[in-house]
Amino acid sequence: MERTLTKKVKGVSSAEVNLGDESVKIEFDPDVVNLTTMASEVRRAGYRLILPQNGTETTDDAEAHERATEIVKEQRRFLVGVLFTLPLFVLSMGRDAGFWGAWSHQPWVNWLFLVLATPVQFYTGLNYYIGGFKSLRAGSANMDVLVALGSSAAYFYSVAVLLNPVLGHVYFETSALIITLIKLGKWLEARARGRTSKAIRALMTLAPDQARIRLDTGEERTIPAGQLHEGDVVVVFAGERFPVDGEVIEGSSSVDQSLLTGESDPLDREPGDVVYGGTVNGAGRLVIRATGVGSETALGRIVRLVREAQASKAPVQRIADRVSAVFVPVMVGVALLVFALWWALGGDFTQAILRMTAVLVITCPCALGLATPTAVMAGMGRGARAGVLFQSAESLELAQSLNVVVFDKTGTITRGEPALTNWIKINGTNGDQPHPDEQEVLRWVAAAESGSSHPIAVAVVEGARALLASKDVHDTHFPRPERVDTVAGFGIDATVEGRHIRIGKADWILSGRDLPEAQKRTRRALEDDGKTVAAVEVDGTVRALLAVADTLKPGVRRTMEHLHRWGLQTMLLSGDNERVAKTVARQANIDEVIADVTPGRKEEVIMQLQRERGRVGMVGDGINDAPALARADVGIAIGTGADVAMEAAGVTLVGGDPRGVLEAYQLSRSTMRIIRQNLFWAFFYNVSLVPVAAGILAGALWAPEWLRFLHPALAAGAMALSSVSVVSNSLRLGRVSLKRLGR
Repeated sequence: MERTLTKKVKGVSSAEVNLGDESVKIEFDPDVVNLTTMASEVRRAGYRLILPQNGTETTDDAEAHERATEIVKEQRRFLVGVLFTLPLFVLSMGRDAGFWGAWSHQPWVNWLFLVLATPVQFYTGLNYYIGGFKSLRAGSANMDVLVALGSSAAYFYSVAVLLNPVLGHVYFETSALIITLIKLGKWLEARARGRTSKAIRALMTLAPDQARIRLDTGEERTIPAGQLHEGDVVVVFAGERFPVDGEVIEGSSSVDQSLLTGESDPLDREPGDVVYGGTVNGAGRLVIRATGVGSETALGRIVRLVREAQASKAPVQRIADRVSAVFVPVMVGVALLVFALWWALGGDFTQAILRMTAVLVITCPCALGLATPTAVMAGMGRGARAGVLFQSAESLELAQSLNVVVFDKTGTITRGEPALTNWIKINGTNGDQPHPDEQEVLRWVAAAESGSSHPIAVAVVEGARALLASKDVHDTHFPRPERVDTVAGFGIDATVEGRHIRIGKADWILSGRDLPEAQKRTRRALEDDGKTVAAVEVDGTVRALLAVADTLKPGVRRTMEHLHRWGLQTMLLSGDNERVAKTVARQANIDEVIADVTPGRKEEVIMQLQRERGRVGMVGDGINDAPALARADVGIAIGTGADVAMEAAGVTLVGGDPRGVLEAYQLSRSTMRIIRQNLFWAFFYNVSLVPVAAGILAGALWAPEWLRFLHPALAAGAMALSSVSVVSNSLRLGRVSLKRLGR
């Protein structure tokens, strides 16, 4: 396709094909050539460009339609394969085992086998012939060539046996089984690609379709978001998503940016602050001036980064493909040479045909074709049962060869939501008022905060409930506050059971007051640990300090210990400030920290690490992590995170437990070990018997006759045995022990 577009189409300056996501990036002069002309030229080369079909359809729509069609086609071909292969396999194997009696050896049974095998060979397996032809035309021999050659050798040899029964045994079930099993993998691959495209398209729908703009006259009007322009004044009510990136010009509110940044705490926004499209306005009405619309929003740029990162990945060239590029042509040449020598030297055409067929069958790469996909399927199945989902064979292969594992902070190694970590009772700063019971203060604080959905308020309520339970107070029906006022950016001012309660930022509550020295040291220590410290005031007297922080998930520290033990470096990559990030890294036992990182720069850090340290794994959960997940050699997404993060990653940890990184690494090592063993056995059976099939022992009178004149049927038996050994070895992955270390 690249040669066709750049050499045969005038106006195209460059074309870069990515086989991983089946896309092509073209730079061209629209005054010289259009997409329709390019598609026509590509069609003549044997391929097809998928273009929008009407004025309203987009490229993404066209891709979605084509993906859906592809999935249906692959599923139909697989089901046809199963429909004909299952009875063929049962009848053939049962006859060989002597289960079916004398009738199964009648000549018509072999013709029945031909009828069953032919639809599988030329309908289910049609794509392998087409793909193999294109591969050979391009000067290489890929897996399609292997499948087509292997299945065709068994099929056409069996046809020859039908026409001349003297040749021996038919092996129609072998060809059908190979094609059907590999077609199953193609169907699953098509489904996975469809999900990836769908998730990325759905990302743009996070921004609302409609927007409320303020005209110069002061009138407000609702228009389609696609009609917005930079500089428009947009009004966003509480609870609504922002349709554009913009600068706040009126109002104050808290904004939930977890969608974009991965950070759980809402941020206070006032005039002069920036907000982003797709994020959620909290409790107040905001008026913003649009600074980025459509694809130029932060959300749109993240989508673009994900697409570019995915397109930059070179397709993995399977081990079998690399070997087959040499092995297949050489073995075909050897078979032809054997035919020529036996015919020329012995003068027996039939013997020459038999020798050539024996060589082709013994070198038939059935086991070679099964070596990788059966192990990959078994490994992925074992991972799925453990909650580790590999999106591709590439990720399964690369996970065991990582040098560095990079972790996002919030939602990945931490819980992603604040929790009350400390409650420090203070007997009062004036000392002239009776001290209320600590349980009463906890009840008043929980009552005042119970009406808010702010994450910190929720954390305080849950923490107070837990503290009361620890004091054997199980009545968690808190009193209803008479009044609750929110002081934007500071905290709340409330009245509960006649008491004046203020809860909020320590500097706000403690303004003009002085804490005892012990509490001062405690506050500094808590803040040094990256915790948010608040104060509680009751009737004008400070009664408590409380600290809220995001806490580590269970087993995180042990996870890092095992990664270090296996020789992997660990790094924390966070958009949080350096002090908080370093505190979390110290608690989690992570080697290095890079803090204050924007979503775009996360991807840059991954690329720099790849240049300096080799293969890099990235573990994250948010939309902001998606570009880095896609750019990493292996992206590992936390299953409780955003859909686009999971689709950009090669591995998903269901349930969100970061200890699954260990299981992914263990499973990758086990699978690659099985693949290497499979390839050895595939070549051991095939290559070791090639000289025997060629007739090297024909003059060795000491050898048994069946070995001196190796019949194609015996060669096919050896071929089948190699396939059985490979499949059986792969199935051992289903019993691999994966212990979630640290539990």
